[in-house]
Amino acid sequence: MDIFFYNKVINSTAHRAIRDELSAMVLNDKNLFPDLLHIGFDIQDKNHHKACWILELVCEANIEWLKDYLHFFCERLPNFTNESAIRPIAKICLFAVKHSSKNPDFISEKQLQQITEVCFDWLINPDEKVAAKAYAMRTLYLLGENNDWIYPELQITLEQDFSQHTAAYKAAAKDILQKIRKQQKKH
Repeated sequence: MDIFFYNKVINSTAHRAIRDELSAMVLNDKNLFPDLLHIGFDIQDKNHHKACWILELVCEANIEWLKDYLHFFCERLPNFTNESAIRPIAKICLFAVKHSSKNPDFISEKQLQQITEVCFDWLINPDEKVAAKAYAMRTLYLLGENNDWIYPELQITLEQDFSQHTAAYKAAAKDILQKIRKQQKKH
């Protein structure tokens, strides 16, 4: 573990300029990527969410780097409880699934199943924040393109308690439900 880098991460803030600076450090030195991943997934570390913020930016720029760590990543997804960590991790799941649609060898079926399960968990958790739910539903929509059972389950989940959610949730759910209906009309 690079102690200098670790200290930079745990002393960072949510300001975009700082997250950009730290993600640039990693993008310029791929050897820092495993450290960042391990900090982010060490849920015992009270600052792990800060690493997740940076990891999101790194994965957005280069999701391919996650390939060698997907087993580690997917196995530990259910362990997250900190909302500040779940949102960027949910977004990374979306990046990974998008990438896998063009690069099938990127991720295994088991890993896609693990992402599917955790996304449904985030979506049905009444205490989960809207941003994580929105990324989860978008990820599930993409996963449903190759899994017949996902759209019916996703549709039921989104329609349940629809009226009791925030405007942001309703907007995201409405968009996904419209896409599902379009897909169903094609078949």
